[in-house]
Parts: sequence; structure tokens; C-alpha cells
Amino acid sequence: MKVSVKADYACRAIGALARHHPDERPLHIEEIAQQGSIPANYLVQILIELKTQGLIRSRRGKAGGYTLAKKPQEITVGDVLRATHGTVLDLPDSSCPGEMKHVWQQIRRAAEQMADSITFEDVCAPARAQVPMYDI
Repeated sequence: MKVSVKADYACRAIGALARHHPDERPLHIEEIAQQGSIPANYLVQILIELKTQGLIRSRRGKAGGYTLAKKPQEITVGDVLRATHGTVLDLPDSSCPGEMKHVWQQIRRAAEQMADSITFEDVCAPARAQVPMYDI
């Protein structure tokens, strides 16, 4: 099983926006691309899909950019995979004949449950824990 580059980049983009949350200032494409190590020209297409699926918002203009449409704890890895591919895991058709049909269905269900249980708050928690906090 393999995660597509597109799905990986989409998750990285949502991760960059989740780390930026709750700051209301939109992130520019260049900032998201740099933080996620994503080619900016490819990122534009991904952001359009994520916006169409209601995961992010965009604002036009000089002060424009992208923000999450929901809180990081309300967006799962499963949401992003479905937004980019329509499904969490692309496996052989579940209507295939034979004993493998049941196996593919079990694997698909397990992958969906796992992807739906991981929020972007969970994804970003280790990075946030590494930021030192100082009382002034």
C-alpha cells in the first residue's frame, strides 16, 4: 500500500495551517510550501481541492492567503485523504470474487478507522511540545 505524493502534500499543507492556528492571519502559499517542503506550483492545485472540500478558506489580496476552515481537532487525516482522492485507501474493488474480497474490506475498514482517529491537533502536538515556553 502506498500513500500518493498528492495526499502527503495535502496533509503537510493542512499540518502547516494547523500549526499556525489559531492565528487569524492567513498563510501565503509560499509560507505553506516552505514549511511543508512542497513545490508551490503543485500546492496551488491541492489547496483548491482542500478549499472545495471545505477544509480550508482563502482570502484574496495582498493580506490574503489560507487558513483552516475548522479547528485542527476537527480535521482528520481521513478527511484530507478523502478530499484528495475520494477514499482513504485505494484497494481492489470490494466486489471482486473469491476469498480476498473479505480481506480487502477488513483492511479498508481498519485504515479508515485509523485515519479518522488522527486529528491534525494530534499531528501537530509533538511540534508544539518542542517549542520552549518562557514566562516573562
